[in-house]
Order: sequence, then structure tokens, then C-alpha cells
Amino acid sequence: MRLTTKGRFAVTAMIDVALQGPAGPVNLGSISRRQRISLSHLEQLFAKLRRHDLVESTRGPGGGYSLSRRAADITIAHIIQAIDGDGQEKTVPRHPAVPGAVNRHATDELWASVSRRALEFLDTVTLQSLVDEQIARGVEVERDRSPRREPLPTTRVKPAPVNAPNSVFALGAMLAKRS
Repeated sequence: MRLTTKGRFAVTAMIDVALQGPAGPVNLGSISRRQRISLSHLEQLFAKLRRHDLVESTRGPGGGYSLSRRAADITIAHIIQAIDGDGQEKTVPRHPAVPGAVNRHATDELWASVSRRALEFLDTVTLQSLVDEQIARGVEVERDRSPRREPLPTTRVKPAPVNAPNSVFALGAMLAKRS
């Protein structure tokens, strides 16, 4: 498992989506502004997150990204694996004739073990737990993302009373009285 800057950015962006998401889809421009992550990086990250079914996209005005499942069902390991691959490190072929090859093999096993342990740990940390931490720290949630115009007040005008018959029979009765 590799812990990279892209993975860190992805976790940060996913926390942002989980925090802002209850109000509707979150667009990448607002994540970019709040988290100071370049928009082009976010586009690449969210393409991978969408392919791994961690987020879903909504097109059009008011569109953006939202979590495809509950934040409690997404672990940090899911996010890291979606961005950085399956975590299988490429090992350099060992050549026993090369001095120090045995020591290299020993360190490969050490780092593989560290990677497994890190992945096991990150699999116990949910996105929801990180969101709860942010809320406990007092992170402000942006509630109204787009300026919306208030509807114009409608005034009802009462129609003026009409002194006219409302049926043919009433018209006939009115004409009969006049004659």
C-alpha cells in the first residue's frame, strides 16, 4: 500500500463531500476552493472514485458529486485503494549473485508487512468517523451553496362584484322583470 499525496487529497475531498452532501450534490469547484486542491487533480481523483463506486455524479445546474453509499460504509482503505491501486507493490527481482540481495529480500518483507498493517488499520477507519471528528472540531458546513432568488410575492386582487346573471335561467328571469 502506498500513502501518496493523491490519496491524501482524495480522503480530504471525500470528507468535504460527506460534510456538504446532505444539502445536495457538491461541485468540484467548491471543493477546490475550500480545500485548496487544484480542479484538474480533483477531476482525476473523482473519476477514479466514481469507477470504484464511492461517489456518484449528477449533471446539470446544481449538479456535482455525492456519496454513492453511507459514509459509515466507506473506509479510508477503500478510498486509498481506489486512488493508488490495489496496494500490490512491484518488487524488484532478486538476484542471489548480487551482493546484498538477501538483505534486500528481508527489507521487502518488512515493507510488505508494514503495508498490510497500514491497510488493516485504514480499513477500520470510516469516512463517517472522520466527518464526526471535523464536526466536533467546529468545521463550518456551507449550507447555501448558490445564491437563489426569492420568489416574487403574489398579490391577490379581489374581482369586482358583477351585477350580471350567472345562468341562462337567471338572464331570462332578469329580462322578464324588465319587460
